[in-house]
Amino acid sequence: MTNDTSKPNQFVLKATCKASSGIVAAVTTFLAERGCYISELSQFDDEDTGRFFMRAVCYVESGECQLSDIEGQFPEVAEKFEMEWELRSAATPTKVLIMVSKFDHCLDDLLYRLRKGELNMEVTAVVSNHLDLRPMAEREGIRFIYLPVTKENKRDQELALLEVIEETGTELVVLARYMQILSDNLCAELHGRAINIHHSFLPGFKGAKPYHQAHERGVKLIGATAHYVTRDLDEGPIIEQAVQPVDHSYRPDALVAVGRDTETNALARAVKMHTEHRVFLDGNKTVVFR
Repeated sequence: MTNDTSKPNQFVLKATCKASSGIVAAVTTFLAERGCYISELSQFDDEDTGRFFMRAVCYVESGECQLSDIEGQFPEVAEKFEMEWELRSAATPTKVLIMVSKFDHCLDDLLYRLRKGELNMEVTAVVSNHLDLRPMAEREGIRFIYLPVTKENKRDQELALLEVIEETGTELVVLARYMQILSDNLCAELHGRAINIHHSFLPGFKGAKPYHQAHERGVKLIGATAHYVTRDLDEGPIIEQAVQPVDHSYRPDALVAVGRDTETNALARAVKMHTEHRVFLDGNKTVVFR
């Protein structure tokens, strides 16, 4: 995946609607008439749902048309096909809030990739129910917010979290091994804009020490899944998965190490694809243009 944001007038157009003829022609004609060069175009028809999905990366090659003009005029096309659409400048970073508990590997990996320019995002804050990772966040100059959670204060702390999201203009929440179950209300509030990472095995191992359970069952694959958060715990639309083969010689600590790798890789790829506007929700699944 590449994300060329070197052109200040480059933008990404995402659109979805009921599948019908003439959609691609209408969109590409609209863009061409306004001096836009389409450098990347992806499309998909979901035969199960009858939905059409399109992602176009463009930049204004000629003329005086501005991004605001395109955004203001595109509803003429969208209304004809009853489209849901979004237009974003490719250079504008996505505002991301990261939630953590005590495990540091996913946060550390995301911050490393951010420093290296791999992720086009701005971290608005790191929120945690523990203080362990405060030094890691503050070392990067990132605001750290401590919101300890108990059965009695859970709703109040979730309301405080929503206030932070509103205050900072956060567009995406990343649960980077945040070890708290979100309430149904919060899941509904964050629909389509919260990504979680968790270990995924076949068979599935729930509860404490999943890698130790995996060792006892002699698993041959270690996996991790990044998905959007829904009310159904760990059953939201899947964005990315990672697996790595293992064998009988792997002790539990070795499986834990492999698990860290799969979790960081799956989560980083999911965040990258979301922030590059490559992901569409399609019911309880996703369409991802790589």
